[in-house]
Amino acid sequence: MAPWLTVVGIGEDGFKGLGKNARRALLGASRIVGGQRQLDLLPVCIRGERQLWPSPFSLEPVLAQRGEPICVLASGDPMLFGVGASLARQVPSNEILIIPVPSSCSLAAARMGWPLQEVVTLSVVARPIAALNAQLFSGVRLLVLSNDGHSPAAIAALLRERGFGPSRMSVLEHLGGESERRVDGIASDWTDPAIADLNLIAIECIAEPDTPRLSRLAGLPDAAFKHDGQLTKRDVRAITLARLAPMPGELLWDVGAGSGSIGIEWMRAHPSCRTQAIEADAGRQQLIEHNRDALGVPGLQLIRGSAPQALAGLERPDAIFIGGGVTRDGVLDTCWAQLKPGGRLVANAVTLQSEMTLMAWREQHGGELTRIHIAQAQPLGEFDTWRQALPITLLDVVKPFDA
Repeated sequence: MAPWLTVVGIGEDGFKGLGKNARRALLGASRIVGGQRQLDLLPVCIRGERQLWPSPFSLEPVLAQRGEPICVLASGDPMLFGVGASLARQVPSNEILIIPVPSSCSLAAARMGWPLQEVVTLSVVARPIAALNAQLFSGVRLLVLSNDGHSPAAIAALLRERGFGPSRMSVLEHLGGESERRVDGIASDWTDPAIADLNLIAIECIAEPDTPRLSRLAGLPDAAFKHDGQLTKRDVRAITLARLAPMPGELLWDVGAGSGSIGIEWMRAHPSCRTQAIEADAGRQQLIEHNRDALGVPGLQLIRGSAPQALAGLERPDAIFIGGGVTRDGVLDTCWAQLKPGGRLVANAVTLQSEMTLMAWREQHGGELTRIHIAQAQPLGEFDTWRQALPITLLDVVKPFDA
């Protein structure tokens, strides 16, 4: 069928900034849905019924009118953190027409003189600002869509806390409109000036000399995590994540998550990677919540409970890491049953009992066993010697597609 739904991006310059196709769609629409700010930009010649989005937000007022000529107004490019992306997931592509104008990120890159393909864009609109922590690297340029006028001060405080106080910030208000304004400053000296709610923050990240280097590659320093000793140590963690092999969009079950280090590093590998961390201990649950925010993956989902009972009803994963509880009845079998075909299961064992469990399970399902020995040089009187950590037995198995 022909498109019945048109999503029109509109900038601060309003109706006069729209092209012919967008104007024609608005003039022919029986209903126009949008936020108050976008609807107020329309002239009186637009006769369609104007309808505000409901609160709490829902797409239902649009989806319920399928077949009726409807326009949805969105800011700038509707497919950049906008309602167009949400509607495109619900409406077939042949039923929807999306007409963008330059996004605020495009306008900001033009104002800053930054090549857009070299900039990281993200949004804190109704999202936790902790997500910025995964993007903080010296020399990186960020364009951040603000939630409101308080966002710049909150982000400046986060930059100071994470050791990026020297970072340069430019707040760009009302981009593309008559009220456009730019406020420049340094995160360490940000004085919280009055800022319009409609703003975008351009950040040139500059780290202080002693700021820890937190690479996106597997194997963050142990000191990057708060823990109670229940932590997969750095070198073993790097080996484990190499076997888990995170890919964009995949879901990991981190079973017996401890401090959440494996699941957190899985999510840092790519913005679309997801983790469900299963942990029964209340103290460790708090550590996971702290670590996920501090390391920039606030979307990590914490499942409070013990495997295998806590696994019931969860989305089937693409990979599973079992860091604790392999000897508990039903854990390995439940994980294997729920793992998607082609998925990876990696389990680590320290005790003889858990090692024997992995060996017996391997006899039935196959896989590869690896023994990991790590030693570190430590003082011994006036000299140094090797101090051997407890050896780790690692099981790595890929589920057959016909299983």
